[in-house]
Amino acid sequence: MDKNTDFIFQKRVERTIENLEKNNIEAFFVQDEKELIDKIMDLVPENATVSVGGSMTLFETGVIEHLRSGRYNFLDRYKEGLSMDDIKEIYRKSFFADAYFTSSNAITEEGEIYNVDGNGNRVAAMIYGPDKVIIVAGINKIVKDLDEAIERNRAMSAPANAKRLNKNTPCAKIGYCMDCTSPERICRNYVLIKSQGKKGRMYVIFVNKHFGY
Repeated sequence: MDKNTDFIFQKRVERTIENLEKNNIEAFFVQDEKELIDKIMDLVPENATVSVGGSMTLFETGVIEHLRSGRYNFLDRYKEGLSMDDIKEIYRKSFFADAYFTSSNAITEEGEIYNVDGNGNRVAAMIYGPDKVIIVAGINKIVKDLDEAIERNRAMSAPANAKRLNKNTPCAKIGYCMDCTSPERICRNYVLIKSQGKKGRMYVIFVNKHFGY
């Protein structure tokens, strides 16, 4: 980014953080992956039990690698050799985690967090259970309002994830959501988080790069 586009994104981040804070969601802005990991270490103590929702951003930013470092008790849903029953058990144990890491489909400048899930384990844990929820997002996830959040999911998040997961859905073929009735549909649970009742439970960390879908 040049200095002019950087200025625009900076102002968008500032507005979004201000409104997240008004909604009782703490937010931070870091410049790169190193600053991100440093902030995570500030928020989550050693030996904490941690878990994650499905997220390309967590892989791309190095968060998954950090959680696997041995610093934490990581309920690793991506560990090789897990059966479906093993993964289901991790999903359930995640509700008791000290910290739950995920990303988001979109975060509005009004301070709202919008997500669309298939089986709902991610949004369920974001809403209730873990002591802390830490959302890691690139600046590309910021949208103006709920209408743009919905459109972002239809135009980017849904088709990109369906393609990544090799789903036989219309969006994986044409690149745009058709609100299909496919048995392999991944958009089934739509959740808008507008605020938090408990301060210090939910955090958003924006990274000054583009990550994920």
